[in-house]
Amino acid sequence: MYLLLYATLVTSCHGVSQSTNGAPIGLPAYTVSAGFPTSVFSSYYIPPAATKEPQPALYDPVLNITYPLNLTNPDTIPTIDDDPIFFPQPALNVSNATAVSIVQAAIANITAIIQNPASSNCTKCQNALSVAKTVAQATPQSVPDMLVALCQAYKFKSNTTCVENYATTNFGAIWTQVLAFATVDGLDGRYICNQLSSTFCSQPSTSPLNTTGLFPKPKPENATAPKASGKRVKVLHLSDFHLDPRYVVGSEANCSSGLCCRPDVHATGLTLPQVEVPAALYGAFRCDTPYYLGLAALQSIGPLTGTSAADPFAWSIYTGDLVSHDTQNQLSRAYVEYSEYSIYEMFKSYIGGPVFAVLGNHDTNPEAIDAPRTEPDGLGKQFSWNYNHVASLWQNNDWLNSSDADEARLHYGAYSVKNQYGLRIITLNTDFWYKSNFLNYYNMTNPDVSGMQAFLIQELQAAEDAGERVWILGHVLTGWDGTNPLPNPTDLFYQIVDRYSPHVIANVFFGHTHEDEFMIYYANNGTDLSSANALTTGWIGPSVTPLTNLNSGFRVYEIDTGSFDVYDAYTWYSNVSEFQTLDPTATGPSYRFEYSTRETYEANWPAEAPLNATYWHAVTEAMETNRSMVSTFNTLEGKSSIKSPSCTSAACAQAKICYMRSGSVALAQRCLKG
Repeated sequence: MYLLLYATLVTSCHGVSQSTNGAPIGLPAYTVSAGFPTSVFSSYYIPPAATKEPQPALYDPVLNITYPLNLTNPDTIPTIDDDPIFFPQPALNVSNATAVSIVQAAIANITAIIQNPASSNCTKCQNALSVAKTVAQATPQSVPDMLVALCQAYKFKSNTTCVENYATTNFGAIWTQVLAFATVDGLDGRYICNQLSSTFCSQPSTSPLNTTGLFPKPKPENATAPKASGKRVKVLHLSDFHLDPRYVVGSEANCSSGLCCRPDVHATGLTLPQVEVPAALYGAFRCDTPYYLGLAALQSIGPLTGTSAADPFAWSIYTGDLVSHDTQNQLSRAYVEYSEYSIYEMFKSYIGGPVFAVLGNHDTNPEAIDAPRTEPDGLGKQFSWNYNHVASLWQNNDWLNSSDADEARLHYGAYSVKNQYGLRIITLNTDFWYKSNFLNYYNMTNPDVSGMQAFLIQELQAAEDAGERVWILGHVLTGWDGTNPLPNPTDLFYQIVDRYSPHVIANVFFGHTHEDEFMIYYANNGTDLSSANALTTGWIGPSVTPLTNLNSGFRVYEIDTGSFDVYDAYTWYSNVSEFQTLDPTATGPSYRFEYSTRETYEANWPAEAPLNATYWHAVTEAMETNRSMVSTFNTLEGKSSIKSPSCTSAACAQAKICYMRSGSVALAQRCLKG
């Protein structure tokens, strides 16, 4: 595949970029040839065309099925699936008539609570949860319809959104589990109410963490990172592909709400079939990744990075999110599994291996939901179908061996492997600190109900004992502006990073925001944000998807094989604003070199020193005196998108710098919004 790419290379761009140690990186730009690389899939229901996305007929050897056309055909998007629905076991054996009476009494009780003028919103919410809990325990299958009815009656959301949020086949069964198991009159209830609406209860502050006995051994005295070997390799970082096989060329690309570039959406003020901005073949700013764009990105990687079948990446990382941003009623296990298989097959064809991948919040169904193994009533295994599937795909692609795949099946899709260069890579399922995983909202006093971070500590301790360096991969970041994760689990993670840095943990990698960002982790739980205390960097990778108002991009790191530090990071992008005027019969899109991190963020940094946390802290110090550096960061954050908002005020610059120094929710909450 690499040789084919070079044989068909468009020669409109000349010269090569150079890495910091003089090794060739590749062409400064690459224009994809017109047409679709049909050989990537063996057969098609609907072949690609200049006015239509293809519909490949995908056979999944793990499940031994060929995915049906109606799963991804935009004209037949399923809105009902036959996925299993899980409810907690009822505490009582009640008749249908009794169940109806219980629900009617609960609705009357909740109505009285809401209408009580003497209570605060937070008190009302928690009291209402207490009533709902009795229903969840007595007749759990009645809860979703009750929630929809209450949501619609009190105009909590639109009628449609109430159904999308609380119907049984959407999130209703999940919320029933939460209500049944949560301590709704305590910390759990306050978090649930805040999640439902910040006007109900304020978000609780980070709880004090007792670290006594948390770590098997104390941190070694004078722990230092290993020295560099001087040998450099290239490592690819892809994130947030968000394949949309239901993308429709010519549909509305500027729709009024939801995911655009679908047949059932329209622009504000218009009605179907009127279209304001037709969706281009290769994508649009408010849409996920069509096959044409995803494969254009993958075709560009080899020529731009100077890699080939004969000289491949040392390894690649993928920090999650494969599935498109459909509404929950259009999602299913089968759609998730389709996306997983399709994208990993494309990776295998164009990148080679190994690819170390993590699950994102969209890579499950219902979206963002994962259950801890300790969930009562045998519900801890309700998502094993997904872990089994991806682990088998990774094993089939020779990215994991059989024992590592078994570990991934056991640990929610997470695993710990030592690669061929001696680096230990530990992956995490970060849904267990993601705000939108509603199954996190019981037993909130325990920051690690799933045991995911206990697994991380175990693996880090083993790495320390063996003298290994570690990369940690996840999807949902632990800090930045603090809007995505939960406070207590991220505080625990921060202190784990503190304990095992800088001598064990070399770097941490995330995705999720779709933007190009970074965070710094400091010693002593971030109580002194200084250069002397900067320990580890959290790199947040740019997305392949343009959603929302971004360009498409990817990154390559220049890594030393002794210390496994980053010595430079190179980012490429494709300008989505050009897609509308492309003639797809003549040419495909171009991916261009955007920037070198070392050259762009100068901080009087020695040429031989790695781009570690100390470097990034020096960059933030330079930004404090040179606001134009923040403006540069802001441009690159959106991958040079013309849609990115400006950041020229002092308040905006201050906020960005604060986010860069915030690796946990607790630290992010101190930042003034700019």
